[in-house]
Amino acid sequence: MEKDNKQTVVKKEPVKPGITVLIISVAVLFLALSGLIYLYFSQKADMVEMEIVLTAEKDSLTNELQEMIIGYDTLKTSNDTLNIKLIEEQDKIKRLIQIQASNARKIQLYKKELGTLRSVMKSYIVQIDSLNTKNKQLIASNAEFQIKLESAERTNKQLSEIKDELSSKVEKASVIMASNIHAAPLNNRGKEKDKIDKIEKIRVCFTLRENPIVEPGKKDIYMRIMRPDSLVLALAPENIFTFQDKQLIYSAMRTIEYINKDIDVCIYFNDNEHFIIGKYSIDLFLKNTKIGTTTLTLRESGWF
Repeated sequence: MEKDNKQTVVKKEPVKPGITVLIISVAVLFLALSGLIYLYFSQKADMVEMEIVLTAEKDSLTNELQEMIIGYDTLKTSNDTLNIKLIEEQDKIKRLIQIQASNARKIQLYKKELGTLRSVMKSYIVQIDSLNTKNKQLIASNAEFQIKLESAERTNKQLSEIKDELSSKVEKASVIMASNIHAAPLNNRGKEKDKIDKIEKIRVCFTLRENPIVEPGKKDIYMRIMRPDSLVLALAPENIFTFQDKQLIYSAMRTIEYINKDIDVCIYFNDNEHFIIGKYSIDLFLKNTKIGTTTLTLRESGWF
């Protein structure tokens, strides 16, 4: 019993210092690893969020650039030199869109370039607006000039018509007309006979009328005698005069001194070899005007 009543004494061995250090080290490593894991996932989340933001910003900038390309299309003008510059700016924008802006630095460069392109586009808009304003002014000036030109042309036309009318009146008023025209076939004694075998010559007498408008001086009067068969009688083939730009044969001519008063004139045609029976037409000309006409008839020979 004495053995049973004795208390059992257990001796505890002291903890070794190495184990404690190991435990602490493991704990520290665990905490550090946990911190790194947390930091990794936290940074990864930030990077994903940043990538989303950068992508959205890149898309927004790209859309702005696409709108600028369309905007440049609306700026096309009739100025070829300016159009070439606009196309060059569009090409710059297209090249900028192709850049893979995957980080903040590139996005900043992207924004900076976009700002430059905006400034360039604004300068072109100002230039084009200025050109359009000048074009409108030129169009307005041209329209005004055209109106004035048309008005001047109408005025000139009216003046020309008035001038032509006045010239026509003056020309008509400047004509010396013949009146009291009398054609007579004459025999060898100067007496009027209408039998063809008695005729030696034809005499045409008339009065040149007074006209104070006409310039006085020498006037050439031409006479054309046309037979019934339409042959014009002439003493020589070189007997030609000009009438209204045409060359005509004349039978006889006379030059008189005109003093703006009535003057009696006679012209003779001396050639009896070419007379035939019938009605003759006789015309008188002065310059480009037929100043008178008459007729005579030659009859067949007979006893009376």
